[in-house]
Amino acid sequence: MEPPANSNHDEKRTQVGETEVLSMEERDVLALARLGKKPVLKRRFSFFSILGFTCTILITWEAELIVFTFGLTNGGSAGLIYSYLFSFLGSIAVFTTMGELASMAPTSGGQYHWAAMLAPPFCRKIVSYIMGWLVICGWQAILAGSAYLGGNMIIALAQLNHPSYTPELWQGTLVFWCVMAVAILVNTYASKVLPKLESFILVLHIAGFFAIMIPLVSSSKDKVSSKDVFTVFENGGGWPTTTVSVFVGLLGSVFATYGTDCAMAEEIHSANIVIPWCMLTTTLLNGVLGFAMLLAILFVTTDISSALASPTGTLGFPFMQIFYTATDTLPGASAMISIVIIMDICAAIAFLATSSRIVFAFGRDKGLPFWRTMATVQDDSAIPLYAIMVMALVSCVVGLINIGSAIAFNAIISVGVSSLYASYVLTEALLLWHRCTPGSIQHARNINKESWHANELVWGPFHVPGVGGILLNAFAVGYGTIVFAFSFFPTAVRPDAAHMNWSCLISGTIMVGAVVYYYAVARKVYQGPVVEISPY
Repeated sequence: MEPPANSNHDEKRTQVGETEVLSMEERDVLALARLGKKPVLKRRFSFFSILGFTCTILITWEAELIVFTFGLTNGGSAGLIYSYLFSFLGSIAVFTTMGELASMAPTSGGQYHWAAMLAPPFCRKIVSYIMGWLVICGWQAILAGSAYLGGNMIIALAQLNHPSYTPELWQGTLVFWCVMAVAILVNTYASKVLPKLESFILVLHIAGFFAIMIPLVSSSKDKVSSKDVFTVFENGGGWPTTTVSVFVGLLGSVFATYGTDCAMAEEIHSANIVIPWCMLTTTLLNGVLGFAMLLAILFVTTDISSALASPTGTLGFPFMQIFYTATDTLPGASAMISIVIIMDICAAIAFLATSSRIVFAFGRDKGLPFWRTMATVQDDSAIPLYAIMVMALVSCVVGLINIGSAIAFNAIISVGVSSLYASYVLTEALLLWHRCTPGSIQHARNINKESWHANELVWGPFHVPGVGGILLNAFAVGYGTIVFAFSFFPTAVRPDAAHMNWSCLISGTIMVGAVVYYYAVARKVYQGPVVEISPY
């Protein structure tokens, strides 16, 4: 005789791996419970809306327009193309591996939570704690950098249309604050419609690509030859070899292809499946669009020196002059530039949402000063309002530095790549270590109710098995190590203070500060990810 329906249902609900009888909401609650966490954020994002969110974070083709001259100086057009392809392949490996971790533990804590699960017991707490500070500071730098770029692009566009206008540094900071105000308003008052907004932004991201590339290529009268684009290398930084110069220029491509994260995990339906596929889809989609835009801008840039010497070029945005030269129409170029500015502002919205969720998660695990406040979620809106306001306020304070010195401000925002890639490399190296240890990471079907405990190392539904997974993981670690090492290089040999890369000093200060604060204060309260509830 068959068991009663309710009995069979209850049995299946308690067996790990038997999820077909559970609703999507129940599976999400169970996945979070297996990490010892209670659901307090509202799940509003579907695959399509979170794809728009992550594509907005990467904005690869838009970022390539802004930073491609960095690769031209170190590497030339050929070096820029091949370093971009290397960065594209590396990003696929990095974010596929990150997707495996997100599928294993879909939590807003991301890298610091994964580090606590993967690190050896003797150093688990301190490694996790340093990781949390690196990720928060890295996202803080990216958030400030995005608002800074958006504000200064608006000023550069005004200067393109009014050549007699001479901007002041304080004006850049003022528009910076306006961009942050938009990000705050959307993340607070419009938080309920953010998923729908991100779906629209995804359409704008793709449509904007064609709206710029088609007129850019078709209107340009003069173009660079294919031979010059694909074979000319440059060593403008004076490095010992062109190869080193190409790797220094790699950072421009890395800037345009990194940033996909797990911070919104607790607001996504079926997060352990959606997040990894979203990471991979975002990397592939943005990578292809970015490469196409890179080729387009290289073919139409016939005189990079005059573009750099133009008023917009001196502000750091020579692509604006390139647009104007190629289209020979100021309204048309302005419309194309406006698309890039809008996408950058949308990215600032996504960066604020991402960084605030990490602050919320780290506060929930008692890793921050005033952690109770940082972990507070508003009952009516289900958003971490205090975390949002703190990250926005810190960014606005950082923006004041620009008034005194644009060099000092650039030093602050340069820490984004080094901090986040440090977190990528460490967590993926720990995963590789476990991966090469037989039985260290189990499959859900081998775990039963009695043996399960919170933060168990168990593969999620997204997993690259066997030797292929090990090789992919190893390549991700190797690529990440290269990026991390070259993220500290200046643009030229023997730089002065204006051209020095200060991210090494700032990243080191963050790590030393985290260690000092941990042993002085945090070790008394921080025990790693807090287990709030039992998995069952």
